[in-house]
Amino acid sequence: MKEQRHTPLHTPTSEYEVEGVAALLAPDILALLDDDPGSIAVETEEIHPADLADIAEALPRERVADLLRAVSPDRAADILEYLEDELRSEVLETMTTRQAAELVTQMTPDDRADVLEDLQEDRADEILAKIPEQARQETQRLLAYEPDSAGGLMTTEFVSVSENSRVEDALAGVRRIARGGRREAMHAIYAVDDDGVVKGVMSLHELLAAPEGALVRDVAWEEVVTVPPTMDREEVARLTSNYDLVVLPVVDDGHRILGVVTVDDVIDALVEEHTEDVQRFGGMEALDEPYMQIGFWRMIRKRGGWLSVLLLGEMLTASVMRGFESELSRALVLTLFIPLIISSGGNSGSQATSLIIRALALGEIRLRDWWKVAIRELPSGITLGIILGLLGVARVVAWEYFGIGESYGEHYVRIAFTVGAALLGVVTFGSLAGSMLPFLLRRAGFDPASASAPFVATLVDVTGLSIYFWVAVMLLRGTLL
Repeated sequence: MKEQRHTPLHTPTSEYEVEGVAALLAPDILALLDDDPGSIAVETEEIHPADLADIAEALPRERVADLLRAVSPDRAADILEYLEDELRSEVLETMTTRQAAELVTQMTPDDRADVLEDLQEDRADEILAKIPEQARQETQRLLAYEPDSAGGLMTTEFVSVSENSRVEDALAGVRRIARGGRREAMHAIYAVDDDGVVKGVMSLHELLAAPEGALVRDVAWEEVVTVPPTMDREEVARLTSNYDLVVLPVVDDGHRILGVVTVDDVIDALVEEHTEDVQRFGGMEALDEPYMQIGFWRMIRKRGGWLSVLLLGEMLTASVMRGFESELSRALVLTLFIPLIISSGGNSGSQATSLIIRALALGEIRLRDWWKVAIRELPSGITLGIILGLLGVARVVAWEYFGIGESYGEHYVRIAFTVGAALLGVVTFGSLAGSMLPFLLRRAGFDPASASAPFVATLVDVTGLSIYFWVAVMLLRGTLL
């Protein structure tokens, strides 16, 4: 039989190649799994685990576990970390408990906790019972924290040395730790006392460059930025950004180090947090799952609830219009400007809401600053209202004076001023309401992102129509009305 030879598999060089290359390489991987599974480890050794995960996702789902079994356990664990959540859970469900335990044991502690958290509780308990005692206890401690907290993000793979040790001894200890297994956070070395209390921090470069004979406490920086395990992930991300940190230590009430949050986990948390906020801005609940993976009816529930609430809110506009039905019947010209009025108010409110929600998220403003925001938004709303009001007046006058489009009759000047005054009031109210709503929601314990653009627009639609019609009643009484 002729010996089969396989050309080394191509490694993608950019994110634009990944999807196409994954689809191209998937048949080669399938052929190797059928003909020579023992060669897969060698053939794929130059491919990044993230790219191998993309290839795995292009395989038939029942063959993904075969691919993971064809490579070393630590390599399989790396691939597993990059798989989509649903596929990863499915693969672990189909494996034997021993095989699944062997894989998750090779993961970093924080990734191991994340993987088990996605599984059914019974299945996660079965796998936990099969992993080594130390890893099990470590994982259980991480699972005890909320996923969106510093404790839920942290890993226990960090490096610490005694503050009283000599630099040479500390360096020798760091080498032993690095050679003894995976350490996710080797960027920073923490100096601790005998009780594990953080006393200082230094980079690996600073430790290497330290003079011989020096003590660790003389080299390490004493000012260490730390966070409690209960801190929200958004605040963790803000501190990481403010201090340009690669790792951020998590400490208990006694300032003893529990673990560290690495910058890659901060980025993942930010992506997830921003995804949730963007989805809420669209007037829906956060999906909590990738778009292509969430079930149809689950997505309908996530989207339908808020749409129903918004529809009920918009029904109030019909009630407002019915209250001014007699005025509208005598001055149908007013109906021409309803879309202009409500859209301007909704747009101004959405602008203000977006600005304030982002400022709250970045820590630029606090709840106590609501009055400062109100003082700032009130003149801003008035100025914007004047600008839009003048444009509205110019539109009516120009159409009438130059004979463009429809005629508004002999009272077009009053109609123009009605439109202008209404725009001033609606835009001012929209800016003020849009800026205050996030504060009210935060005070009530809700996510300010719930003050989404559609929600604010609905609120301003109803109030905007009321403002418009009351202005019309006051300015047009005795003429059109």
